[in-house]
Amino acid sequence: MDKNIIKIARELSLKPEQVLCVVDLLTESATIPFIARYRKELTGSLDEVALAAIRDRYDQLAELDKRKEAILKSIEKQEKLTPALANAIEIAETLNELEDIYLPYKPRRKTRASIAKEKGLEPLAHTLFEQGKIDLEKTASGFIDLEKGVANMQEALEGARDIIAEWVNENQEARQKVRELFWQEGVIKASVIKSKAENEEAQKFKDYFDWKEPLKRTPSHRLLAMRRAEKEGFITLDIEPEEEQAIQILDKQFIKSSSAGAEQVSLAIKDSYKRLLKPSLETEVRVESKLKADNDAIHVFASNLKKLLLSSPLGQKRVLALDPGFRSGTKLVCLDEQGALLFNTVIYPHEPQREITKSATIVMGLCDRFKIEAIAIGNGTASRETEAFVKGIGLPKEILVVMVNESGASVYSASDVAREEFPDHDITVRGAVSIGRRLTDPLAELVKIDPKSIGVGQYQHDVDQTKLKAGLDDVVMSCVNSVGVEVNTASKELLSYVSGLGPVLAKSIVEYRNQHGAFSTRDSLRKVPRLGDKAFEQCAGFLRIRDSKNPLDTSAVHPERYELVEKFAKDLGCTLKDLMTSAELRKKLDLKKYVTETVGLPTLTDILFELEKPGRDPREKFEVFSFEEGVHEIKDLKIGMSLPGIITNVTNFGAFVDIGVHQDGLVHISHLSDRFVKDPNEEVAVQQKVKVTVLEVDVARKRIALSLKSDPFGNAPAPQQTNRQERAPKPKAPVKAVETMEDKLAQLRDKFKR
Repeated sequence: MDKNIIKIARELSLKPEQVLCVVDLLTESATIPFIARYRKELTGSLDEVALAAIRDRYDQLAELDKRKEAILKSIEKQEKLTPALANAIEIAETLNELEDIYLPYKPRRKTRASIAKEKGLEPLAHTLFEQGKIDLEKTASGFIDLEKGVANMQEALEGARDIIAEWVNENQEARQKVRELFWQEGVIKASVIKSKAENEEAQKFKDYFDWKEPLKRTPSHRLLAMRRAEKEGFITLDIEPEEEQAIQILDKQFIKSSSAGAEQVSLAIKDSYKRLLKPSLETEVRVESKLKADNDAIHVFASNLKKLLLSSPLGQKRVLALDPGFRSGTKLVCLDEQGALLFNTVIYPHEPQREITKSATIVMGLCDRFKIEAIAIGNGTASRETEAFVKGIGLPKEILVVMVNESGASVYSASDVAREEFPDHDITVRGAVSIGRRLTDPLAELVKIDPKSIGVGQYQHDVDQTKLKAGLDDVVMSCVNSVGVEVNTASKELLSYVSGLGPVLAKSIVEYRNQHGAFSTRDSLRKVPRLGDKAFEQCAGFLRIRDSKNPLDTSAVHPERYELVEKFAKDLGCTLKDLMTSAELRKKLDLKKYVTETVGLPTLTDILFELEKPGRDPREKFEVFSFEEGVHEIKDLKIGMSLPGIITNVTNFGAFVDIGVHQDGLVHISHLSDRFVKDPNEEVAVQQKVKVTVLEVDVARKRIALSLKSDPFGNAPAPQQTNRQERAPKPKAPVKAVETMEDKLAQLRDKFKR
């Protein structure tokens, strides 16, 4: 069995057979959602997280194998490959270990050591490195050679030390010891570039003008912030342990005596560390710490995105959507149950026009004309004012009024997708349509927008963009396939994330649907050009056909198991429809009787579960949320207020909450709970409805500090404000529990970001 399969199984505590099956399925172009749902018997019911871990680790090891092959060829070409060296390369488990082995053989330009070797000083270096008793002056003088460029004893010793310094740098054991020192004792130090200290743009990074902390305790968001400041030219950044510690480690390994030769080796060690080892390992640690921070940030982003995509849908309702504004007016659109645009106009319920009566008449008339069931209001500029206007015009109580997060709507409205959907309408109409559709089906609408524009990430523009895209694509695909897609109404953007399809086949499905009408059965999908057997196998179970002749086409039961379900019905003497509607009939089934070599109890249980509620939506039931009445702007806030809010973003340092004042407030990690919180994602989630307490308000800077603690002021009565312009005293209790400068609540005011 492939050594990589065995290695992955050991690392992930799985059976090699499980890993092998997953790798084989992935090699055959099966998708992770398909494998997780429909190949449980082969994988031992591994979930999507485990499957992705196998895929990613297998790809990493495959890349490592490619590098090994390239290194072996390079050393072999130099005629320096020995069996021992080949074995060392073969068993190397990490890229760092592999590169350390290769370093002495790596082709390079001239170095101080190579120049010294050309001068014939390598034998002197060997003599010194042995550290025996020698007459240093006499030994070194023997290598003076004017023709080779060695003018005196000192030049001979310098050249020999250059060679020794390179040996130290290329020693695998030494590199690993110092590498571990960098990770365990390394300190990250940031210093402002003096000429930029007063720069206005630099002020957002002022906490890092003179900052240092242990690298191993630096959270990902802080590392990414410092690297951004460095990239923008405001600070310099260094990562290193104490130099004395590194030198001591190297001395312990290489110094063998107290001879004159040992003194030369000691000098070479210091030079090697400063000139070769430190720069090399600092670069390596900078790269790897950035990769780790990237992975953390991508994980946070992916977790937030999943929660957002799986937000509760209102469902198929007739919606009037409003994109609020003051001077330019409020854009209004009416949508049918399928999200199709029926009507659009602009109303002016606010200053400076303030046509309240006319606007109210328009809204009331359109609600009646189009039988509107819900009103969606974008949560941007003038949102609370628009909400108050709508709620005050006397609409029927059965019409829901809902505030909708509009992050990214402007990106969608200017995109090629929006132009293709609405070629005859401008971006204002497209943006309002997006707001309305987000209410009825957030997933179907949000897949049209680049996830980075949705506003639920953490330094997303600073991380590896290829990895970010891959990670977010996994999330979107997982969400789309877990919900399922109605093939006769889905956009090509939504279809493109269905298992086995992609943009090309999604476009073909839509074009075929437009030309030939709605698909009547799942099997009719086979008529779509270029949609072959493999693609059908991968996608069919995730596509729904609501009015299909076959009731199973509305469910997540895969067509490859239709015959099995029909056998269920036949054995019970009933129809498929009876089986799907009668719990009593399903209870009579003994699933063990249907177990075969290819179908086990996991699949049979899934089928029975699906027959109970065909095509069930895993998303939570929609609930109307309302902000605090009378609190519309940041100036309406007072210290100690308790307000309802919705979490809009979760980061490693806390959570941002929309409390309906056009500016999200921050609940710092130290205020997420009465208990200690290590990972905010374990405590809160995007779209979660919460009750927060106002800790601090900075009207001028539009910054708000909030708390989820039951007693955020530490048993002390909340400070009162008699005048909105007065600054209330800062709560002291929370600050005492915080360890780092950035974490202090008093300084968070300078760090809040939407």
